[in-house]
Parts: sequence; structure tokens; C-alpha cells
Amino acid sequence: MTSHLHALSIDANDPALLARFWASFLGWEESAGTDDGIVLLPADDTGFRLRIVPSQAKKTVQNLIHFDLTSASLDDQRDVVAKALALGGRHIDVGQTAEDEHVVLADPEGNEFCVIEPGNNFLADCGFIGALACDGSQAVGYFWSEALGWPLVWDQDQETAIRSPHGGPKVTWGGPPMMPREEGRNRLRFDLAPPAGGDQAAEVDRLVALGATRVETSGAETGWVTLADPDGNEFRVLTPR
Repeated sequence: MTSHLHALSIDANDPALLARFWASFLGWEESAGTDDGIVLLPADDTGFRLRIVPSQAKKTVQNLIHFDLTSASLDDQRDVVAKALALGGRHIDVGQTAEDEHVVLADPEGNEFCVIEPGNNFLADCGFIGALACDGSQAVGYFWSEALGWPLVWDQDQETAIRSPHGGPKVTWGGPPMMPREEGRNRLRFDLAPPAGGDQAAEVDRLVALGATRVETSGAETGWVTLADPDGNEFRVLTPR
């Protein structure tokens, strides 16, 4: 069995502030904080958690992953935007045009997300979090399809998308040209968990055989192994539980 997407980690200068925003905005439950971050548990079919991680690094470029959030009507889209703004979000300009029907916002630490217009066919059967939209190559889409065991639901013009067989958000990659990267690790990253009772070392070997590279190997004090996908994006493989 393959690993599953356990969490999306988000670096934060003020983890408590960011956790309050996303917990309130998504309606998710905030679990007790640990040295490894504050965990938000989904209240829908999303299938993965959010892990808000303390970091001193400042955001310098547009994130390589962002949420595409769905809306049921124009009124609903306006309500979603108004809720985000009331909680501390803001409008931002990432190059969208007046003709674009989606609304681009940022959370209190500047992490971008989009509220997609109603009637978007690609996200029609998705929940509120319609997609994790990623900057990346066709090859990395293929890698993550194999890594997670999620089938491709889009593969055209170097753009790819995958989705869990159990539903939830799609994960998409836009193909080249790709955006500038942060110095150091990306602010948003995937955490994978091997199946219960699985072998972490064997899963790491499998991911390396698929095209990942080893970044660091943890000791017993951390319990995870850090790898990078074929585009160089770091992710963690957690200890099986």
C-alpha cells in the first residue's frame, strides 16, 4: 500500500494567528499545539489536515501551492470573500485581469488563495476546497500520482491533476513556465504517512525509486524523513503509527 497525504504543512511567523484564521474560515477543529505545530482537523471530505509550523523565515515570493475554493453562486462567492476579509484576509494582485472571474485573496501572513467563480466545470464535483493548485511540471504530477496511488484526472498540454479515489480536493500542476522559488524550503509542503504498520524505510526507498531525492534523514527524536520530489519540493515521510 502507498502512503497517504496526511497533512499540508504551512510555515507561519505567528502560528496561533494563522491557525485561528484557517480554523474559523474553514470551520475546522484546532487540536492542541505541539512543538511540531498546530494541527487543524478537517470537518469535511478534504482527507488531510493542516499543520501550522513555527518559522522565522519571511515570505518573499508567491507560494508554489495555494487553495482554489469553490462557490455555489455569485452571492456565495461574495459571502466567502467577505468572510475571509472579516477574519483578517485581504485582496492581492498576482497578475489577474479584470476579465478573471475568480477572486484572489491572501491570509494574514500573505499566503495566496483563490475563490473560484460558480459554474467552474473542473471543480464541479469537489467540496469547498476544490483543489490544491501547485506550480510544477508534468513529470511531478506523474510522480505524485504514483506516490499517492491517486489516478490522473487531467493530463493535457503539460498540465496534470490527480484526485484521491475517495474524493476530496484535486491536486493540480500548471506546467511550465514555473515560478521563482523561496530561499530554503517552500512555505507549503506535503506530509505523507505510510499505512498503519507500514515500513517507513521501505516507503522511502519506493519514493526514491519513483524519482524523489533524499534531503535529510531524521533521528529518533523527530521520527520523519525529508525528501524532495522531482521538481525539488521538500516533503516529509512520517513514522507509521
